[in-house]
Amino acid sequence: MLDHVSITVNALEPALRFYDAVMGALGVPRVWVTEQGIGYGLRNTADDDSHSFLSIYVRPGVAADRRHWGFRAPDRAAVRAFHAAGLAHGGRDDGPPGPRPEYHDHYYGAFLLDPDGNRVEAVCNRAEA
Repeated sequence: MLDHVSITVNALEPALRFYDAVMGALGVPRVWVTEQGIGYGLRNTADDDSHSFLSIYVRPGVAADRRHWGFRAPDRAAVRAFHAAGLAHGGRDDGPPGPRPEYHDHYYGAFLLDPDGNRVEAVCNRAEA
């Protein structure tokens, strides 16, 4: 559904440590970094529009609100790795890895708050292997 999305943060260094860790746990590469932001994933092209792209931009004074971003994980192990990596790199727990049957029978997710309080999630929708 989404081609690309941007998340705003107050400072680059804490965001870089956190998002490098959690995106790395999901197998999503960092593809650029400047003083103003960071980019992860692959951009779509005219020949391949199957990707999603994440930008993290520095906007001092931004306050986290009820915004939420859910990132697709290839399996449940990646959900657990996302959560552990986030906690180890400045994130806060907002829901440990586990089933969420209120969404559907195979939904397995974990929730974190990034260093600025943005709510991010890793989710695997597949049945356990």
